[in-house]
Amino acid sequence: MEFSFGASASKILNTTGFSSLEGGDVIMLLVACLLLYLAVWKKFEPLLLLPIGFGCLLANIPMSMMASTDAGGLLNFFYQGVKHEVLPPLVFLGVGALTDFGPLLANPATLLLGAAAQVGVYATLIGAVLLGFNMHEASAIGIIGGADGPTSIFIASKLAPHLLAPIAVAAYSYMSLVPLIQPPIMKLLTTEKERKIKMKQLKPISKTVKILFPVVVTIVCCLMLPGVTPLLGMLMLGNLFRESGVTARLHETAETHLINIVTIFLALAVGSSMTADSFLRVETLKIIVLGLLAFSIATAGGVLFGKLMCKMTGGRVNPLIGSAGVSAVPMAARVSQKVGADTDPSNFLLMHAMGPNVAGVIGSAVAAGVFISLFGDTTPIDQHAAIADVIGTVEPGIKAAIAQVAGAIHH
Repeated sequence: MEFSFGASASKILNTTGFSSLEGGDVIMLLVACLLLYLAVWKKFEPLLLLPIGFGCLLANIPMSMMASTDAGGLLNFFYQGVKHEVLPPLVFLGVGALTDFGPLLANPATLLLGAAAQVGVYATLIGAVLLGFNMHEASAIGIIGGADGPTSIFIASKLAPHLLAPIAVAAYSYMSLVPLIQPPIMKLLTTEKERKIKMKQLKPISKTVKILFPVVVTIVCCLMLPGVTPLLGMLMLGNLFRESGVTARLHETAETHLINIVTIFLALAVGSSMTADSFLRVETLKIIVLGLLAFSIATAGGVLFGKLMCKMTGGRVNPLIGSAGVSAVPMAARVSQKVGADTDPSNFLLMHAMGPNVAGVIGSAVAAGVFISLFGDTTPIDQHAAIADVIGTVEPGIKAAIAQVAGAIHH
C-alpha cells in the first residue's frame, strides 16, 4: 500500500476539532474563559462559576461529545440529573444542613422582609411577558430575582428547558455579584441615620422549636404548593438533620461531601448546556438584562419594606437587613453587615440579617411553587418513563463503545 504523507496529514487534520470549529464555538470558548477568569482571578462565586465555565469549555470543543445534548457523552449523563429534577433538590438538602433558622425564629417579623424581596420575581415576570416571552418562560426568568441558583434551574427545567443555560448563568452570575450590585441600591434608599440603627440582641430559641419548625413548614407549604415539595422538602430535611441532634453522620455528610459532589455535577451539567445554538440568541441578552432588573428590584423591595418596618417599630429595625431578603445565603447577610459597619464600625447586623436571608430561601421556593401550580404540568412524573429515558440515553454510548472494541479486535 502506497504511503502518502499529504493524504495522511489531511486525514489526521479532519479528525481534529480544528476542522469543525465554527464562529459560534469560538465565541462560546471565549465566554467559558471569561467565566473562568471571574471565578479564579475575581473570585466571583468560584465554587459554581469555575465548573460551569469549564463545562462550557468542554461542551464547545467540536467532536468532544461533551455537550448536554450529546447522547452517550459524559456530561449528558450529568445533565439527566437536571432534566429529571434530581440535582437541585439535593443541593437544597445540603443548604438545609448548613442553615440555622434561629435568627428567623427569634424575630419572625423578618419573614416579611424575605417575602417583600420577592417583588423582584413578580415584577420581572411582567417585564419578560412585555418582551415577548410566554408565561412559562417568564416564570422561569422571574425566579432569577430570588438570587437562588438551584431554584432557577429547577423551575427552568420544568417550564422552559430550552432557556436553562442563560437562566442558570444569569442566576449564578448575579449571586456572585451581590457585593457589587446591592450596596449602591442600599445606600441610595437609606439615610445615614437609618444605617446606624442598632438592633437589640436576638433571644435564644429552644431546641424543640428548631426541630418542629422544618416539620411544620414542610406540612403547611407542601400541602399548599405540592409542586415545590422536592425543593422545600429537601431543604427542611437537611435542616432537621442539623437540629435533631440524632443524625450527626447524616448532617456532616449533607453539609460537606454531598453538597460538594452534587455542586460539581450540577455546575458541569449547566455548563454543558451552554452551546452556541442554545446560548447565542437574542433571548439570552434579554434574560441577562431582566436578571439584573429582577435582582435590583428585589433588593430595593426588601430595603423599602425594611424602612416601613423601621417606621412602624419606632426605629428598632435597621432597613439594611431588608436587602438580605434575597436568598443568596449567607452572602446577602454579609453585605448588610458590611454596609452597616461602613457607617458605624460598632454596628453588628449579621445575625439580624440572617433572618430575612433564610426567609428569602423559603420565599423563592414558594414563588417557584406558585408558578409551577399555575403554569406547570400537574401530571405526576412517570418514573418508569424517566428510567427508560435514561436507559435510552445510555444505550447509544454503550453500543458505540462495543462497536469500537469489535472494530479494534477485527483489525
